[in-house]
Amino acid sequence: MVRGITMVLVLIAVQFLLVISLGITGLSDRMLEAVIGEELRALRPSLAETIRDPDELEYALRVRREELQTSYGLDRPWYHRLPEMVSRVFTLDLGEAHTLRSFTGSNRVADIVLERLPNTMLLLTTSLIFTAGIGIAVGVRLASKVGSLSDRIVSYFSAVSYAMPAWWVGILFILLFSFRFPIFPSGGMYGTPPPPAGLFRFLDLLHHAFLPIITLVLASAGPYIYVVRTMTLDVAQADHVTVARAKGLTEKVVSRRHILRVAAPPIVTGLVLGLAGSLGGSILVETVFNWQGMGRLYYEAVVGTPDEMVIVALTFMFTLIYVIARMILEVLYVILDPRVRYQ
Repeated sequence: MVRGITMVLVLIAVQFLLVISLGITGLSDRMLEAVIGEELRALRPSLAETIRDPDELEYALRVRREELQTSYGLDRPWYHRLPEMVSRVFTLDLGEAHTLRSFTGSNRVADIVLERLPNTMLLLTTSLIFTAGIGIAVGVRLASKVGSLSDRIVSYFSAVSYAMPAWWVGILFILLFSFRFPIFPSGGMYGTPPPPAGLFRFLDLLHHAFLPIITLVLASAGPYIYVVRTMTLDVAQADHVTVARAKGLTEKVVSRRHILRVAAPPIVTGLVLGLAGSLGGSILVETVFNWQGMGRLYYEAVVGTPDEMVIVALTFMFTLIYVIARMILEVLYVILDPRVRYQ
């Protein structure tokens, strides 16, 4: 119960820190002024057809600017405007985006975000499964071969993998596998034109998702292998493991029942906490591969066409995913370590 309340407080704190940063830095006001400027530029040609006098035209635009500033709340201080926005996000009343639109043309923030959510989860969950499988399989094996050639090679690979930015790896993959050897597409989610619904559309989606997934796996698998190797190495030196080997149990049984089982809670913790890094990395990876997920949407909402409502909603969604993952971790802890339920 206490941990659940703590996670909810984390969610609230992140949202209010975002509001404060948007307000104090003036970024929120600049975003809205940019939106108003775009609307006035689009309005000027139509007004110029009916208003011939330049002074009257400027006066009409000035009046329209004041109306838009009042509509967007720029006539009030930021600390009056943004907290109301946060309260709407927590009640899932996400409102309407100023400039961004969904694929179907809707300007409701909920529609825009929710249609991108499955695309991001496809990348994250798939890469997380591959990272977990590779990390556990290789890390546990290396724990029994400390100092060997394979252990040193994987340790070097882990250091290199940790140091490589995911977006840089993605660009290299595009140059190599899309231009030098045209095996995979350089971006997007479907070909042009996209296949009709069915098996071929799913296969086309997998074909486009291969490079982004491999990029995320390569950037996260190395550090996770090293984490698993270190954790299982500590457990492998415990007395109960020595006793198990003295009984004549096979190395597979020792690794599975006496090493991996004991080391499972911290291993799962590292995997779930690594999800936070994956969420941040997916923003740049989706941007590089033009993958239409929440990460790409975040980039568009900040750099492309500034839209503060979408930024706040996406921050809420990313934090919510992390909080849900932490709550799932609490449940897994009880399953993996029976001692937790007695504490």
